[in-house]
Amino acid sequence: MVSPFSLPKTLLAAFALFALVAPASAQALKPYKDDLFAYPAQLASEKGDLYRVIDYREMRDINGRDEVPEKRVHSQYVSLGVRSVQRDLVLKTDAGAIRHFAVGKTEGASVIVLYLHGQGGSRRQGVDDFTFGGNFNRIKNLMAANGGLYLSPDFTDFGDTGAAQVAALIGHYAEQSPQAKIYVACGSMGGALCWKLAGRRDTGARLNGLLLLGSLWDESFFSSPAFKRRIPVFFGQGSKDPVFPVQNQEAFFRSILAKAPGYPTRFVRFETGTHGTPIRMTDWRETLNWMLSLAK
Repeated sequence: MVSPFSLPKTLLAAFALFALVAPASAQALKPYKDDLFAYPAQLASEKGDLYRVIDYREMRDINGRDEVPEKRVHSQYVSLGVRSVQRDLVLKTDAGAIRHFAVGKTEGASVIVLYLHGQGGSRRQGVDDFTFGGNFNRIKNLMAANGGLYLSPDFTDFGDTGAAQVAALIGHYAEQSPQAKIYVACGSMGGALCWKLAGRRDTGARLNGLLLLGSLWDESFFSSPAFKRRIPVFFGQGSKDPVFPVQNQEAFFRSILAKAPGYPTRFVRFETGTHGTPIRMTDWRETLNWMLSLAK
């Protein structure tokens, strides 16, 4: 065995530097089709990256991106080899049997991302490779390529029962991957579950970030364990969302900063975008890398 005392000082310094930077770099997701999924032009911003207005155009971002608009994206946006690590599973818990798709490492994962669908959706929405501009295929590939796990579950409702089911799913996989950081993305009405999970004692103490995609607001968040832990929160919203008006979500975002100055939250407004736009357009890698950089 070589004694560290016999190594040159320059080499020891290099080892010390590596020890400092290695954990952070290990928690940064590697690129995957970044050029295709990067945000279009930025029209405006406030306070650096905290609030951004992004140029969105239906003719370019749907009609130009999809082979069949809203149904099948052009092939260059997807890599279907990830299906080899995708499984349709059932987890039996005290909250009931939870059907879910799991993509990637079900044990020893470095990071876990869940997607919770909205009204009328199912676990299949979150693993559909071709809809929403291929953005679900991207998160699947990002998790698979980075030793992570992506989950897309079914649940009974958007109330306490559904929250208990998702919490049970999170608890199970957290035990299988105790070092993993856990992030929950909620589309549309699925946001009701995001806020409920933040307020629970178990998941509120376990989550590392929330992504609200064309979703709703809930002031109960301010009294939640997750808020007290200052977990990062990302909002993506279309400026012409007819279901959840952008003004309401922007007001809630600003109220977070008012109540807790310096709170780690970001808002991306897709100008002219509608209800499903954030699910299509949110840059998974940029958002998750920001959250991972803040993880304790």
